[in-house]
Amino acid sequence: MRLITFTRLGSSIAEIGARLPLDAGDRILPFVDVAKKLGMKQFPSDMKTFLRSGDEVMNQAKSWVASNGDHSDLLLDANTITYLPPIMDADKFLCVGKNYRTHLEELKRTNLIKEIPQEPTSFIKLNSCLSGHNATVVRPKGITKLDYEPELVFVMGKRALGAKKSEAMDYIGGVTILNDLTCRDLQLREVASGSRFWTGKNIPGFGPLGPEIITIDEIPNPYDLWMTCSVNGEERMRVNTQDQIWKISDILEHFSRFIPIEAGDMFSTGAPGGVAVGKENAEALYLKPGDVVECAIDGISTLRTTIAE
Repeated sequence: MRLITFTRLGSSIAEIGARLPLDAGDRILPFVDVAKKLGMKQFPSDMKTFLRSGDEVMNQAKSWVASNGDHSDLLLDANTITYLPPIMDADKFLCVGKNYRTHLEELKRTNLIKEIPQEPTSFIKLNSCLSGHNATVVRPKGITKLDYEPELVFVMGKRALGAKKSEAMDYIGGVTILNDLTCRDLQLREVASGSRFWTGKNIPGFGPLGPEIITIDEIPNPYDLWMTCSVNGEERMRVNTQDQIWKISDILEHFSRFIPIEAGDMFSTGAPGGVAVGKENAEALYLKPGDVVECAIDGISTLRTTIAE
C-alpha cells in the first residue's frame, strides 16, 4: 500500500489516503471519505495517529485499497491534490550519517570527516524543514553549494524499546525517500567550528520527503534497493543499499537501547556515494535555480523537487 498525506485543491486541510497507480493514471483514495461512506464515526486523520493505531486500522485500510472498485466513486485524480510530507509531525526524525562506504570516501577526500565512526551516528532533521513531492524549494540568497542526497527512510510502525537486531523488521511500517538537501557552504563552516547542529540541512524546505510511505510488505529486500538521483533528467548517482555499513537492524537496536522509538518516528539511512561535493567538477554540479531533482528507489517510487532562487 502507498500511504500519502495531501491537501485537495482549494483546501488547507491535510488528509491521509492511498495512491493507486492505475492504467489511466494515479488515483487517490481518501480515507476520510471511505470512513464516512461506511458510517464509521472515527478514523485517524493524520499519518502518525494512523500508524500508532496498530494492525487493525492498517489492515482496514489495506482492505479498502484491495477492493478499491467498491469506492471508485471516491477516487481523486492525482492532479487535483498537493502532496505533503507523508509524516509532518514525527516526534523523532533521526538521520544516520556516514553510512555508505562510497560516500565515506567522498567525505574523507573533502575533509568533511576526520574519522570513521565505530557505531551509528545521527543528527536531527527538523519537521519545519520538510516539504512534499513536487514542491519548489528556494535556495537561500548567498548559497552557491547546494547539494542533493537521496536517502532511504524507514518509518516505524510500532513502538520499540530495547529492540534486538533479529526482530527489527517487525517494528518497521514502511519506507519512503528523503532528499537531504545540504548547503555545503554552511556545512564546511560547521565542520571547521565543531558544530553539529547542521544548519545547512535544516533550512525550511530542505527536507523533501515522500511522495509516499510504501508499506514494508511491498519491499522484498530493503538491503537490495537501487537509490538514484537525476537532475534535469541526467542520472547523477546510482548506488545499491547493500553498500550501507549499518543496516536498519543495527540502527534500531542502537538507538532503542534507552529511548523508546515510537510509531511514526523515522530513520533516514544516509546518503549514497555520488553527491556533487565528492566530484572534481562539483561547482558545475551544485543545484541551481530551475533544476528539477528526482530522487528514487529505482522502479518503486520517485520524489521530485524543483529548485528556485
